[in-house]
Amino acid sequence: MTENYLDTVFTTEHFSLSELQLTQFQNYYELLTERNKVMNLTAITSWEEVCVKHFLDSVMLWKYIDAAVRIPEGDNKKQERSEEGFNEEIRYSVIDIGTGAGFPGLPLKILRPEIRLTLLDALQKRIDFLDEVIRATGLREAETVHGRAEDVVKKHRESYDLAVSRAVAYLPVLAEYCLPFVKTGGLFAAYKSGDVEEECKASENALAVLGGELEKTEKFVLPDGSKRSLLLIRKVSATPEKYPRRSKKIDKEPL
Repeated sequence: MTENYLDTVFTTEHFSLSELQLTQFQNYYELLTERNKVMNLTAITSWEEVCVKHFLDSVMLWKYIDAAVRIPEGDNKKQERSEEGFNEEIRYSVIDIGTGAGFPGLPLKILRPEIRLTLLDALQKRIDFLDEVIRATGLREAETVHGRAEDVVKKHRESYDLAVSRAVAYLPVLAEYCLPFVKTGGLFAAYKSGDVEEECKASENALAVLGGELEKTEKFVLPDGSKRSLLLIRKVSATPEKYPRRSKKIDKEPL
């Protein structure tokens, strides 16, 4: 395992990593592979594959939405970062729904330490792992929440500038879980692989009902040849209070 490989991979996409960030990614990887021996976190375990398929894939979002993420009101001037890269003024609120082993949320946070991150997952063992990673990497303004999206949303409804998810759920289902967390004017970014045209078409009714609008689809290819898509959905109006429904209802009768 070499930090140089990660730095090289990120440089190909014009991402620059500090020594602190390189160390944070390495500490994350070491914990991921160690805990993966006793719990199911990922099928991808080699350093090179994790760097590309987890770390780089996760942070690619920052290539497309920096200008789109809403800056808090009253903050219209450039702020200086501290030596650790943390910005005391700007807070983009981000929630990673169904985060699993922390992808994409933790890599997004490591690369952009000024965001305020919430990691949501329904399995306590994964939450315990994520808490351990947060401590080991020294990340601030990062919290975990244990629970199912349809339960947790009661306290977090329309509280975030950005919601992200790499969950494998079909887009109409995923949108119902995620869009209720997003502020009007904010974004929901769904990470997908391969072709997404049919899935986008099938989600038109769900997005209309939930207050979302597909703004654009960004496609890219990872260094290993894997095809990826990012679906960027703008929250254009408030989501009706009755959504999300219970999980069984969502799965049985998607919008």
